[in-house]
Amino acid sequence: MSAVVLDTDVWSFLFKGDSRAEHYRRYLEDNVLCISFQTVAELYQWMETAGWGERRRERLYQWLRRFQVLVYDDATSLIWARIRSSREKQGRPVSAQDAWVAACALRHGSTLLTHNAGDYEGIQNLDMVSAKS
Repeated sequence: MSAVVLDTDVWSFLFKGDSRAEHYRRYLEDNVLCISFQTVAELYQWMETAGWGERRRERLYQWLRRFQVLVYDDATSLIWARIRSSREKQGRPVSAQDAWVAACALRHGSTLLTHNAGDYEGIQNLDMVSAKS
């Protein structure tokens, strides 16, 4: 069993029962499902911006418990800095959010599942799966 890191978009496909989640189903079975601390922050922002009520918030909290959250550490921060610097030198800046998700996947030697492959192209050594390239 290995670990896979779900990008925020793939996580939300699962949460909402979106049919696009089916593209990733085979990677979700028999693997440890992880998300970055950055994804948790994005999901909380989604919840706050939409003004969710208590029942929907509780559903989100319960769903988050299904995933191992990859947290910040010094090694992840160094990887994040290298990603941002490298992409900037390539003339293809990457958002801080996407760099954190990629850094967590790299730090833990995990495959990243994303529906936004373009956001991560050119990140050295990143193992990525996307149904939409």
